[in-house]
Amino acid sequence: MALPGHIDLNDLVVFAAVADTGGFSKAALRLGVAPAKVSLEVARLETRLGTTLFTRTTRRVVPTEAGRALHEECAPLLLQLRAAIDDVHASAAALTGSLRVTAPTDFGAHFVAPALARFAALHPALAVELQTGDRIADLVGEGIDIAIRMGWLRDSSLRAVKLGGFGQYAVASPRYLAQAGTPGTPEELAALDWIALTRLPAPLKWTFAGPAGASRTVQMRARIRTDSAGALRALVLEGAGVSILDEYSVRHDLASGALIRLLPEWTLPAGGTYAVFPPGRHVSRKVRAFVEFYQAWLAEAGAG
Repeated sequence: MALPGHIDLNDLVVFAAVADTGGFSKAALRLGVAPAKVSLEVARLETRLGTTLFTRTTRRVVPTEAGRALHEECAPLLLQLRAAIDDVHASAAALTGSLRVTAPTDFGAHFVAPALARFAALHPALAVELQTGDRIADLVGEGIDIAIRMGWLRDSSLRAVKLGGFGQYAVASPRYLAQAGTPGTPEELAALDWIALTRLPAPLKWTFAGPAGASRTVQMRARIRTDSAGALRALVLEGAGVSILDEYSVRHDLASGALIRLLPEWTLPAGGTYAVFPPGRHVSRKVRAFVEFYQAWLAEAGAG
């Protein structure tokens, strides 16, 4: 049996990826290698250590007691090693490898993809992948380097940088208002056809701040519900009712008159745009570079 000093450091990197993600396929996705290579290197590490590190079933890969102990000891050291290697690079060194970004569907198309295109042009040796979707991605399991999220972060375990803020507006189409009437107070919204975004924690309860410190909390009744921000906007544009949309989504609709902002003297709590990183992982130089670039791009685009 080989001595521990003869263990390939890359085997420990692969082992840590399996422990972090809970599977060989997920670890392979994160590392950008074939699942068979991951399985082979874990088996080699187990042989050299003379112990089983994972219990394998058809559905799960679970660390054994020895595996948990090894992961607890080596994971922080691997993070420090990555940080040390990353930091010795000169600031002008080319960014290499891959950068995987996830973002909400509509926001990703209009406010992330253009920035990534410009960033990729500046760093031709870097492979870039953008995943869009309205579900919350598993950053560790899917090998995501950075997630762009909107709203309010409720998971305290996440590491995040706030990129900017955005307003929320009660909106409706001119066609709908022509038949239903334009509300003059927040309370009058409750009598209108409400369209609820079910992904929100409280899609039917909204608090408006008004003149002279006034505050009104209104409970709505939804006639139509959807889990997609894009579908919500389409429903409001078609005159199906009233709802709350973020300023990113409705900026051009308000400018063109396709939508009308209701109760402009009343405001709703502002949301935030965040760059979120996987827990426990060193934030690499390529991720830091994109966050800095993206903050500047948002400010330039007037979306921060």
